[in-house]
Amino acid sequence: MNQSQLAEVVGVSLRTIQNYEKKDANIPTKNLAKIAAHFDMSIPELYLQEVNEAGGTYAKRKTFIRHGCVFYPLDGDKYFVQIPLVLVDRQNNYIESLAESRLGNSPFKSGFIVEFLEEDPYKAFEISGDSMNDGTIHSIPNKTIVLGVKTKKEVFIKEINAFVDKTYILVCKNRIICKKITGYNGSQDTIQCQNLNIAPEYQDFDLPLSDILEVFRIVKKQL
Repeated sequence: MNQSQLAEVVGVSLRTIQNYEKKDANIPTKNLAKIAAHFDMSIPELYLQEVNEAGGTYAKRKTFIRHGCVFYPLDGDKYFVQIPLVLVDRQNNYIESLAESRLGNSPFKSGFIVEFLEEDPYKAFEISGDSMNDGTIHSIPNKTIVLGVKTKKEVFIKEINAFVDKTYILVCKNRIICKKITGYNGSQDTIQCQNLNIAPEYQDFDLPLSDILEVFRIVKKQL
């Protein structure tokens, strides 16, 4: 199959397929799934095929499961990880399951390549809206899938000042938000949450620590 035909199958432009092949663009999970399905492969098999064709020295190692994530070893000490994904329209379900079991269940998965294995749990989230889209390299636009590593809430509270000026996924009692933390108000026990988008409809706000159920440090994103 040539590049033009593959572009038609995936539903993207020829240039996008060329960028995928040259590694000039990350492949969103939905497009990766279409490519894998077309070649009758799983996503991990597709990556392993790429490694083999490139003359890689992939040594077969067993997959393993940790914190609900499936890890597939790749060449170069990298891993393809299938991670629980919280979609925008399933946020309430996730929060409810978190309240019931403290595990935060999700039937959906997203795939990421990771170069370093974190000890804490991974979770992927779909971003809603453009409050974090300022047009820069730091933007997290609407529908972006971000990979987060969970930070223990007690650590977050104890070392709150170390989390300032960084962007996080905050799972709250009634919503899930992606915001940059810019400060901590000890007298009110709140954190200042900032939007990257400076449009007037996006207002910064204070968030009580008591409203936060989970905190995830963002380590990767798929546009």
